[in-house]
Amino acid sequence: MSKYEQEILSTVNLYGRISVMELARILRVSDQTVRRIVKPMVAKGSLSKVHGALVSTQNVLDPPFLARMAQNRAAKVAIADAVAGRIPDGSAIAIDTGSTSGFIAQALRARKNLTVVTNSAFIAATLSMEEGNRVFMAGTQLRNHDGAAFDRAAYDVIAGFSARTAILSASLVHPSKGFMVYDQCEADMARAMSDIADQTFMAVDSTKFNEAQTSPALRLPGLTEKDVLFTDRTLPAAFRSLPGDAELVIAGVKTQADSN
Repeated sequence: MSKYEQEILSTVNLYGRISVMELARILRVSDQTVRRIVKPMVAKGSLSKVHGALVSTQNVLDPPFLARMAQNRAAKVAIADAVAGRIPDGSAIAIDTGSTSGFIAQALRARKNLTVVTNSAFIAATLSMEEGNRVFMAGTQLRNHDGAAFDRAAYDVIAGFSARTAILSASLVHPSKGFMVYDQCEADMARAMSDIADQTFMAVDSTKFNEAQTSPALRLPGLTEKDVLFTDRTLPAAFRSLPGDAELVIAGVKTQADSN
């Protein structure tokens, strides 16, 4: 598969559905070039084409991490674009292993000369193939359901790193308990990344906001005035005070009509 074919496939899988014109704009090529390259890809079934738009054929019944990436895809893409827009070329960043973080890694392919540390094999692979990037994979033993590392080596690599921004995600958000995860190792990794970064970007889509008392018991670090919370909808009333002094960014979600 050529570089352009891989970029087209990754971008279509990221957006789910995207117009040929928008894809050409993202890849900085002509729409004729896109049409020429995707024609054999459509014939092979790598992509589907409907009314001038390209549609992902990625199976949402793939392993859990990819399945989670397929959930609320439009919101995660919008959040990813908003986060990437705040990351300058040449930045040093730490990224956790959430599904939203996977979309952010895809969006960050548009940035140049990044220095990245992550405990996610998916994110490391996504960004390490971009010319000019330096990517450090934290850890040696990977979990089988999401390709994430939480062994001692992972924490040692993170501790020795210095980042401008830590990009984190959460399993759920509670109005009084804040950002939460299910596993102790995930909470520990979030704290480790926050500790080595100047600021934290918390990226959570609107489906994660939950007032029920069944939320995970493990809290992530709270946000400070230099941090930013990214989501895709105005916060429900019960969560309005959650960002505290941190900046709140509501990312715009593209509709199907926007892509046509």
